[in-house]
Amino acid sequence: MLVKSVTSDAMEIHAPAKVNLFLQVLNKRPDGYHNISSLMQAVTLFDILKFKKISDSVCKVRLAGENTPTISDNLIVKAYDLMKSSFNLSEGIEVTLEKRIPIAAGLGGGSSDCAATIKAINQLMRLNLERKELLEIAAKLGSDIPFFFSKGQAIISGRGEIIEESGFPVDYKIILVMPELTFSTKEGYADLKMDLTCHKRPYNLKSSKSLDDFFEKVADFGNDFEKVQFEKHPKLGEIRKNLLNCGAKFARMSGSGSTIFGVFHRAKDTERACANNFAGCQLFTVEPFCLP
Repeated sequence: MLVKSVTSDAMEIHAPAKVNLFLQVLNKRPDGYHNISSLMQAVTLFDILKFKKISDSVCKVRLAGENTPTISDNLIVKAYDLMKSSFNLSEGIEVTLEKRIPIAAGLGGGSSDCAATIKAINQLMRLNLERKELLEIAAKLGSDIPFFFSKGQAIISGRGEIIEESGFPVDYKIILVMPELTFSTKEGYADLKMDLTCHKRPYNLKSSKSLDDFFEKVADFGNDFEKVQFEKHPKLGEIRKNLLNCGAKFARMSGSGSTIFGVFHRAKDTERACANNFAGCQLFTVEPFCLP
């Protein structure tokens, strides 16, 4: 995430989307969660969050530019409530959210917003929590949230709380294609119908000598949610095929869907062709995003 400005009582953070360059669901755990292995990559599509400290010990969230009532049930509010009870906060926050990352599209927008909120509360309330403590809070709130405390690229394992920073190439473009479909992550896992006896070996992605070598290795991997989702929604498979026809080095679904992304050496030459192939879908051209 990018901290764009900070004062004693206010803060602006740009929270990035993510894609899963590969995603394996290894097995179901006794606690009901699933162990995964995934290479997650932050991309240059951001939600913008403006935080302001207030005297009332509440969290008020509103969408920028909309005369909507305060949002009371999302991960931003849940993050504040957890930290309020954990650290006896006597002050609150007012959050203005400019939502640019599509909802329920496999891009992690809600998780990224939640991570930004944890960071903002730690800073504005002067809690001085270390990274390990922030990650523990994040893991209590959701499996994807800890990733957003990484530099922007990491191998994720466990149920999402184990983060291994990685250094694979990032000099390429990504085209995100979002059909008018929204998927529930919980339902996506349920559709896999895995039991406690199912175990898979995680992919072994070693260092890459070049960008083409990296593309070749990752293209051999996959996303375990695709089989079920492509059967239920054939349009997703058509989008993937069209991205490959447009010259993508590989294309796959992000998270449990519904976004399909294609990875390209260069995107400008293919944007127009892609636009002609994906009527009725949202398209974004983005780049991998990593902090220094």
